[in-house]
Amino acid sequence: MDICKIHENASKCSVNTMECFMVLSTQAQKISIATLCGLFGTLCIFENSVVLYLIFSSPRTRRKPSYLFISSLALADILASIIFVCSFVNFHVFNETDFSKEMFLLQLGGVNTSFSASLSSLLLTALDRYISISRPSEYKLLMTRKRAWIALGVLWVTCATIASLPLLGWNCCMLDSTCSELFPFVDDNYLSSWICFILVLLGCIIYAYAHVLWRAHQHVAYMEKQQVQVGKQNTRMRMDVMLAKTLVMVLTVLVVCWSPVLVLMIYSIFARLSNPMRKVFAFCSTLCLLNSMVNPIIYALRSKELYSSLRMVFSRFRRQLKASEESPEAESTHKSSMIET
Repeated sequence: MDICKIHENASKCSVNTMECFMVLSTQAQKISIATLCGLFGTLCIFENSVVLYLIFSSPRTRRKPSYLFISSLALADILASIIFVCSFVNFHVFNETDFSKEMFLLQLGGVNTSFSASLSSLLLTALDRYISISRPSEYKLLMTRKRAWIALGVLWVTCATIASLPLLGWNCCMLDSTCSELFPFVDDNYLSSWICFILVLLGCIIYAYAHVLWRAHQHVAYMEKQQVQVGKQNTRMRMDVMLAKTLVMVLTVLVVCWSPVLVLMIYSIFARLSNPMRKVFAFCSTLCLLNSMVNPIIYALRSKELYSSLRMVFSRFRRQLKASEESPEAESTHKSSMIET
């Protein structure tokens, strides 16, 4: 008899019910999930760490609010990768249940906080570009470093508060309500609210970027008509257009990677999911890691400042490597000449 059918008549909040959510039934599926999580997670941590280093190693980039928001995105992606990979692999691959309900909800809250902060950082970046293009003459007055840090503080506190609500009591165990079919102990109403929160963020980002693209198109048309005038204003316009296109690429990747997960979450609220669909959800969850892995690649390719910094780092590394290789040869030559003398 199916263990999940047994637990339908038992306590919904027993730790043993977590076995119902371990949907990977074959060794091949577990190896596939472990490989995807290991590959995406490792590359994501490495790439976003490089982005953080490039931003904060340069005085020019770390002072700009735009790059503060991008660094928040990179930090959120690093935390999401670490927490998601550890908890996801531990649960679905190793089938560990030796932890309490509170510990599971704490891990889930960490994953939700990180991914929500990642999406919220994209929203702040979109608003930054919106202000930069809509009101370029007032941008430096409106978007100061102090306001950027305050916005980031509000962002992280809000995401952490929303993600910790199940741990604080909004779960189906405390409320004796309907549990989610995708996450143990999670209340269906909370899942619906979290989905609405994410959709609102996506809607705001799409609106901001639609305006940015429209203004960027106007800038391109203006520059084509004013080819004779070349100065700081045109250079700044080109940078705004470049960064706007970069962030739209980031948003496109975000939507493509998150759409399958959100669709299955919404579907689970209104209909019962079969085991094959829950397996699909498990594999689609790794797309969130893919999104976090692709973001820094887009920055390196599209951001002129970060790309230049990256080339300088590589050049410095090659010079140091070359010097370390030549150093033993020079030392041996010096020793042989001393012996001959």
